[in-house]
Amino acid sequence: MKHFDEAATRAPLGFDKLVPALRAAFAAEAQVPPRHVHSIETAGADKGTVLIMPAWSDAGFLGIKTINIFPGNSARGLPGLHATYVLYDARTGVPLAMMDGNEITARRTAAASALGASFLARKDARRLLVLGTGRIARMLPAAHASVRPIDEVTVWNHRPEGAEALAAQLRAEGWNARAAVDLEAAVRSADIVSCATLATAPLVRGEWLAPGSHLDLIGSFTPAMREADVQCFAGARTFIDTNEALQKSGDLLDAIAAGTLRAPEVQGTLAELCRGQRPARMGSEERTVFKAVGSALEDLTAATLVWQHAA
Repeated sequence: MKHFDEAATRAPLGFDKLVPALRAAFAAEAQVPPRHVHSIETAGADKGTVLIMPAWSDAGFLGIKTINIFPGNSARGLPGLHATYVLYDARTGVPLAMMDGNEITARRTAAASALGASFLARKDARRLLVLGTGRIARMLPAAHASVRPIDEVTVWNHRPEGAEALAAQLRAEGWNARAAVDLEAAVRSADIVSCATLATAPLVRGEWLAPGSHLDLIGSFTPAMREADVQCFAGARTFIDTNEALQKSGDLLDAIAAGTLRAPEVQGTLAELCRGQRPARMGSEERTVFKAVGSALEDLTAATLVWQHAA
């Protein structure tokens, strides 16, 4: 059984390779059972959540990711998410590799965000607003720049010093990046608004979103989490990564309860977009929303790339 550390896991997962691989994977067939979700509560400690996400395909690989999410870690100076990934031979069950699940999760999430934008953001979208400063948020400029001509990046965070730090890091990497204090103004001027937070109360308001903008919601993945208010869905064409989002997304559940979105009005899934079964963006003035809760298919695709690169 091979072991791939963070650097070895990251090396084959450039967005120029990962985004097309995800597109091909969503267009093909795979077995992706619903994730297992467990709440963890121990004496004297913050609550956590454990996700167990299996997937397998005819390509001969089976993967299982375990993710531990502890939002209270930010107060300890620790990441809120820790994950491991085990890849198996799907024909025999033999373990093949242990991989860095954090790197796989972050890179496949950013890549799925960019894949959604490749169908739904305007072709000329160049101004990207990132909400959040975690591992996934840091990757969003590079991911979106692989599918759209991003030349201006704005970062917002509930802790302004965090936004300043990430903007400085992005500038050091060559991006035209700045931190925003006024979230409303930043949203109003963005072509793509990408939310990668663990928020439990809405951050983005629908009235702020400009005609022709694309709202990308990839941070929340439980009914208790939400990044957008219900008006974000009113008058927009909404897409989801998988049908599981309709049960797991607090953003969608709130909008459905408020009547600003009806489940039958969801325009399609990422698989349907990748197969050409649903129309993508249809005009420069329409607003689009992409809501993702993550899919084990994305993890399996990334892990397969890592394994094949090492073969």
